[in-house]
Amino acid sequence: MALRLGLCCLFAAAPVKFRRTTATALARLGRDEQLARLSSLCLENSMTLLAALEECQALGISAFRVMSPLFPLFTHPERGYQLGDLPDHDAIDGKLREVAAFRRSRGMRLSFHPDQFVVLSSPRPPVAASAAAELEYQGVLASLTGADVVNLHLGGVHEGKPESMTRFRHAFAGLTEAVKTRLTLENDDRLYTPADLAPLCRELGIGLVYDVHHHRCNPDGLSVAAATELSLETWRALGREAYFHLSSPKHGWGAKPRPHADYIDFADFPEEWLRLGCAVTVDVEAKAKELAIARLRSDLAGRCQLL
Repeated sequence: MALRLGLCCLFAAAPVKFRRTTATALARLGRDEQLARLSSLCLENSMTLLAALEECQALGISAFRVMSPLFPLFTHPERGYQLGDLPDHDAIDGKLREVAAFRRSRGMRLSFHPDQFVVLSSPRPPVAASAAAELEYQGVLASLTGADVVNLHLGGVHEGKPESMTRFRHAFAGLTEAVKTRLTLENDDRLYTPADLAPLCRELGIGLVYDVHHHRCNPDGLSVAAATELSLETWRALGREAYFHLSSPKHGWGAKPRPHADYIDFADFPEEWLRLGCAVTVDVEAKAKELAIARLRSDLAGRCQLL
């Protein structure tokens, strides 16, 4: 197999830092000042994103999850904005296209993963509308940077799983193609399993991101091998490289297995993944970030090809 290891959003040791602001801080400014401040932050974060990819390339990391608030407060109900509203919009657009060119020339893969409050299947129309707006924002960034995945959890079990899935179908139908062609669903650690999501992913023509840690916390009777195959089937149908998530439990596989550890215990890396006859991307969800990936790369040396 060929394995692409992915870093999630931030670095532990490398001097690459993204900037944020708050709605409260902006409330003290007039609208023009707000937009000037936001514009400065968006431009700086766009430059930092390019620096992050350069750092990943130097470290042998070939996938990167872009932080959701790359453009701070973009969809905020009071402080929100569009790219064209920002004084530096041409420079920002240009820098993101540089990111896309760098990604393409280095064969890297980019993804987004909206926060857990983004619940497209919510029975509350304002919540579902807010989720759709957040996904459209990330679709814009994904289009500019060349990211091919916007990964989502289905959400709560409001009125039952079938009802929640029906609402998700209806909401999905209203999304733009920029989002639909990138949207994926991931099994979670409490509610929705690979067996739950695979039929919906096949129906909608979207990828199933298999999180093996979540599956171990929230089993459904499927083996790791069977769940892996369910995920692979959805990606094969799209003609795209599969996406998995990997983490280890901070407190071990005891009473509280959900929090993520600093590093990956290699015993948690599925042997089944080492026998795959295809390339896959694995986001490493570990608190030690690039340091954890370096250790995992060492553990995997000689056992598979690392992209």
